[in-house]
Amino acid sequence: MPRAPRCLLCPCFAALALSLVLGVAQADTPLFSADGYRIELYRSPTPNQLTGATIVDTPALQRLLEQTPRPLLIDVYRRQWLQGQFIEDQPHENLPGSYWLANTGDGDLTPQWQDYFAGNLKKLTAGDPTQPLVFYCRSDCWLSWNAVKRAATMGYKTLYWYRDGLDAWQAANLPVTPARPEPFP
Repeated sequence: MPRAPRCLLCPCFAALALSLVLGVAQADTPLFSADGYRIELYRSPTPNQLTGATIVDTPALQRLLEQTPRPLLIDVYRRQWLQGQFIEDQPHENLPGSYWLANTGDGDLTPQWQDYFAGNLKKLTAGDPTQPLVFYCRSDCWLSWNAVKRAATMGYKTLYWYRDGLDAWQAANLPVTPARPEPFP
């Protein structure tokens, strides 16, 4: 009995069809909120510019940290939040002297997280909107991009974005310290 010819391209067509379906589903999901914050795919390539901020690499950040006034380092990496507390599910490190304002880089912040962000920035800067602030997360992370944008809309004037964040710092073999999020009120 003759065999039916096999279609060698069938698996390729199936994969192509699946990718098109998934691509359409992703295309229907907006990446940005109406007010311009990234709300999806936070770990993806970030832009080379950010209005209202200066982008710094590791050597530039090291020079900034030697200046007066010394900028405040603000880490916005996420931490699991459950039943009113941060869950220590995995260790996190940050640049020495950093303040970890966990979960404040999300595109859509609830009023409570917005208050946490605004209240901590006001406390850390003693209400001085010209206090230099450096925001960071990891490389290819939109959370810090969102946080800088949010700080700019709150009136902070001297903003820096350490775009490649903790990953670049560690790649340069610079010291890190164990991190704990600033307490949530």
